[in-house]
Amino acid sequence: MIIKNIGCLVTCAGAYPKKKDDLKDAGIIENGYIIIQDKTIVDVGSGERYKKYLKDDEQVIDAQGKTITPGLIDSHTHVVYAGSREFELPLKLKNMQYIDILNAGGGILSTVSNTRKASMEELEQGTKERLDLMLAHGTTTVESKSGYALDFENEIKMLKVNSDLNKKHPMDIVSTYLGAHAVPNEFKKNREGYIKLIIEKVIPYVKEHNLADFVDCFCEKGVFTIEESRKILKTAQALGLKAKIHVDEIESIGGAELSGEIKAVSAEHLVAASDEGIKAMAENNVVAVLLPTTSFYLMLNKFARARKMIEEGVAVALATDCNPGTSPTESLQSTMTFACFGLKMMPEEIINAMTINAACAVGREKEIGSIEKGKKADIAIFDAKNLNYLMYHFGVNAIDTVIKNGAIVVREGKTVY
Repeated sequence: MIIKNIGCLVTCAGAYPKKKDDLKDAGIIENGYIIIQDKTIVDVGSGERYKKYLKDDEQVIDAQGKTITPGLIDSHTHVVYAGSREFELPLKLKNMQYIDILNAGGGILSTVSNTRKASMEELEQGTKERLDLMLAHGTTTVESKSGYALDFENEIKMLKVNSDLNKKHPMDIVSTYLGAHAVPNEFKKNREGYIKLIIEKVIPYVKEHNLADFVDCFCEKGVFTIEESRKILKTAQALGLKAKIHVDEIESIGGAELSGEIKAVSAEHLVAASDEGIKAMAENNVVAVLLPTTSFYLMLNKFARARKMIEEGVAVALATDCNPGTSPTESLQSTMTFACFGLKMMPEEIINAMTINAACAVGREKEIGSIEKGKKADIAIFDAKNLNYLMYHFGVNAIDTVIKNGAIVVREGKTVY
């Protein structure tokens, strides 16, 4: 396949986390071309040098006036779940507190109930539909967390959905076990019993059956403490699984500092991260995965301090946090809008944060996240004349074509795989 006459080719070149001024370099080429053989990019350049590859059987795409980026990488989602929670919307608009919504039958435990009741087939179908939406908006790799079942049997069911869809769907799915998302009702009076279940039964089973690359934990006031989170994640690391951690979403309890201490691959949310926590992430190469659509949807009236993190040398990634309660969106293009106007990030910083830095957050930076020789041919073609225009013109799906593993999977904004 040859893609020629590319108006704005955004390569995001590199196989390492971009920080500070490097984050502003998106590797933009005007009048570019890309050569794909099988599933791999074999050449990238500008001008008419692509012509030496022309043969009678080549598939040629003319991308004049288009912007091309690496396939977007959604590095924090909860895309496997059953049911929806639109009934909570009027309650939130009346300023009802989360605990009151929980007592009214809403909140995470509502989703837990629906997810436990759903068959694996039902979960898989609902997840497939969400993955199709993501793909149609330019996402080609997704991190998918469990955490909406909070028991052994159904958490494993969720992780098996990840595994099955990773084989069936064009999207690459990076699986994360998040049993420590909340304490389920049946363990409300026995927190230690639930943590023991996670540590002694579920994590070893997940490792033995290769059901996840990462283990995550929600370290937040009223959820899991610093000590509990450290215990869970160090158990996972000792077994050879990598650590991610939800931290400091609402209040700073030292979660960002903990992410540095245990050298987690990523720390996520971080709206209330302290100065000390930001320094700890920078010093220990922890990727900060920021979720501005969640801050918007929760009406927090504040966003993570992206500019402070970038200045301190933290590698920043961006994700949707796709979930039924606090960020019901599948579109990283929506995240672009809130990264601009909430996090005050520049377009070049945003695209790097959704590609190469997001690849680092899921441990795939050697394979994906940039358009350069030797990497997988995961490519998003946007109907936008340049990168600034893509961010400037919001509220629409700008995708024209998506290429995954060297094959067209979205054409004219619709899935065709």
